[in-house]
Amino acid sequence: MPVPTFYAGQGIPRDAPGTNQDYWIASNWAGLVPGWMPVTVLPAASVPTRRVAWASMVGTSLESFDFYVFAYFSAYFIGPLFFDPLGPFGATLASFSTIAVAFVVRPLGAALFGHMGDRLGRRATLLWTVGIMGVATGLIGLLPTYHQTGWLGAVLLVVLRVVQGLSLGGEWGGSILLATEHSGRLSRAFYAAIPQLGSPVGSTLSAAVFIVMAAIMPADQLAAWGWRIPFLLALPLLAVSLYLRWSISETPVFRRVVTEHRRDRMPVATMFAQRPAALLIATGAALLGIGSYSLMNTYTVNYGVAHLGFSFQDLLVATTVGALLQFVTIPLFGAWARRIGSAPVVLWGAVGTLLITFPMYWMLQFATFPILVGTMIIGGILPTMSWAALGGLMNDLFPDHFRYSALSFSYAIAATVSGFVPLLTVALGESTGYAWWHPGVILAVMSAVTLVAAWAAWRRMPQPGHDDDVEVESSSAGAA
Repeated sequence: MPVPTFYAGQGIPRDAPGTNQDYWIASNWAGLVPGWMPVTVLPAASVPTRRVAWASMVGTSLESFDFYVFAYFSAYFIGPLFFDPLGPFGATLASFSTIAVAFVVRPLGAALFGHMGDRLGRRATLLWTVGIMGVATGLIGLLPTYHQTGWLGAVLLVVLRVVQGLSLGGEWGGSILLATEHSGRLSRAFYAAIPQLGSPVGSTLSAAVFIVMAAIMPADQLAAWGWRIPFLLALPLLAVSLYLRWSISETPVFRRVVTEHRRDRMPVATMFAQRPAALLIATGAALLGIGSYSLMNTYTVNYGVAHLGFSFQDLLVATTVGALLQFVTIPLFGAWARRIGSAPVVLWGAVGTLLITFPMYWMLQFATFPILVGTMIIGGILPTMSWAALGGLMNDLFPDHFRYSALSFSYAIAATVSGFVPLLTVALGESTGYAWWHPGVILAVMSAVTLVAAWAAWRRMPQPGHDDDVEVESSSAGAA
């Protein structure tokens, strides 16, 4: 009776039957009990998991940098620069509408790049998304204003926002999968939180740029040409993102899908046919994490300057302090999700946000800088719980062969709704005479939706076909 030769000392016979020989493990070998059990074991990745997670975070950082640069830009500059003839209120509505435009087309981008991610691979798709996004952001910094070319600048601005929205539709889901599909089952929830650090990175960087510029540049120069600098900074960030993503390998999970010939011809169609309820749950779970940033960092900036008497620089400092804390809280919440599960962490974040919403906005009416900073800290930490664990929750809802499409599409729908948050809030504020509680209504609704969705996700076990039965070898997951 011949004893099979084992591969790399891992108990994997080289001559095991099956088309993917090196990835099969024998449950009973050497003829002691006939038969082989096809439990998939993925080989160690050529790039350590931690490096892959950080590479994915750089892409989400560029996405976040774009979002916050444009959010600050919209709250303070875009109205007078591109929509001046519409008057103060009309220009504000138009500027917030340019935010919404990019979110509206995100589902289309999610369908396009989700298809590419499930058919061609996660890595190749992410190279396209980050490239398109970075170039479009840089071009915004070159646009002519209304006083230079009339409405041409506004039209080009909308076109570039559409391009950004399409590319962003496929960025977040791919970044999450790049991190989670290179990690082992037990560490997946933690590594899913690492790309979420891109939000405070982008927020801190964009706010710091504006703070420095406001401190060293006269207001007239800042409005004349200084506002272009943050957008042009996206180009060197793009170069770094492309380099890091080019240097990593395709995920083991996608390689397994290819090897086992399980790619869907139309992943989006399969997604709707097999997991419609999971799509609703994932969309609801994402609403608070995305929408709270639109409310706190876009609407509140405009609201604080126009109605509460804060300076633009004070608001940037406050939002930056809140973002800096997320460098600590996001990994901590990711570690907590690893211990108790991602869905419970999302749920408790929604509960906490719901409880503090109205007291927080009531305190903000006293218009002191310490209260403003406290609002940004408290209003940032609790939604951050839902944000940090979101990738792990969504990853657990869908099987691997259409996961890119599912994560991208559900996130894009939530982002589309969130894109209208500043517009809805300013409309509600106008209709209520800017009563102190009007932003709280929007935040409370988003918190309630995410709470229900997280509870539903908590009750669902990982679906059949999910790669929870797939182990990435520990040498990859634990590498530094």
